[in-house]
Amino acid sequence: MNTNSHVKVAILDDYQNVSLSLADWSPLDGRASITVFNDHVADTDAIINRLKPFDVVCVMRERTPLPRAILEKLPNLKLIASTGLANAAIDEDAAAALGIAVLHTGYSSNPTIEFTWALILSMARNVPQENQSLRNGGWQLSVGEELAGKTLGLLGLGRVGSAVGLIGRAFGMKVVAWSQNLTPAVAAEHGVEYVTKDELFSTSDVLSIHVRLSPRTHHLVGAAELAKMKPTSRLINTSRGPIVDGAALLEALRTNRIAGAGLDVYDVEPLEKPHPLRELSNVLATPHIGYVSKELYRTFYGDTVKNIAHWLDETGRTAQI
Repeated sequence: MNTNSHVKVAILDDYQNVSLSLADWSPLDGRASITVFNDHVADTDAIINRLKPFDVVCVMRERTPLPRAILEKLPNLKLIASTGLANAAIDEDAAAALGIAVLHTGYSSNPTIEFTWALILSMARNVPQENQSLRNGGWQLSVGEELAGKTLGLLGLGRVGSAVGLIGRAFGMKVVAWSQNLTPAVAAEHGVEYVTKDELFSTSDVLSIHVRLSPRTHHLVGAAELAKMKPTSRLINTSRGPIVDGAALLEALRTNRIAGAGLDVYDVEPLEKPHPLRELSNVLATPHIGYVSKELYRTFYGDTVKNIAHWLDETGRTAQI
């Protein structure tokens, strides 16, 4: 890009239209023109057509994947400014081969940790149903369940899982954990009981997923695992949808093999319309908002501005608009 042209920046998937208000974008004044897209497009050709004019694309987590097939069709693209510490939806090897820089931002697990408990507590006390009853002019419908004395199972005991477990212990729950890399010693360090995979699924009253999506964890929770769960137990997933076999989960929910599921993540996002998960009464489903908080968005967009400004300085792309 020559110094007589200005830098065109696209902000993608700003669903709430908050990107420009939750950060100070003035460091880019006179250096870049910014276009915000509030809608989501999934079709490959539509993505390419939308992004062709832009030098910089700002992506929110994995909402819009950028594989090689798309990157190769974006000759103007020179920088991908991604939120979060990493982004599995970007083909960084292809980006490097094409001369496209990829920069990341800071991150905090706090929103996801807190939201996991929002789902658990809402399901235990039937909050959505009781709220809707009240709005409809009704009164009490159900009898909730206490968490004290119940077993919280953690599939994964990293940053998020260990914090979720700490809160579970504060509620008086027995906390157990298993993952492919977890050892009894590490579990003990977090005040959690290490169990086998079979024990995790068969003893948990609430089973919460906190592993990263990878080829090894894809469909880690399948029909066999769900069959081991108690019919009174609930599955919580605020990690990634494909960790759970979606077809097996639907069958378990439809047949009441398990009591319910609290889901914030899905195989395909946004969740398709129509979709059974939008209708099942034993599902508390939310639109991947576990990480969506004002504080984290300020980190995401604030760091994005810094990353773009730094890239402009380093590459000499300082032309006036």
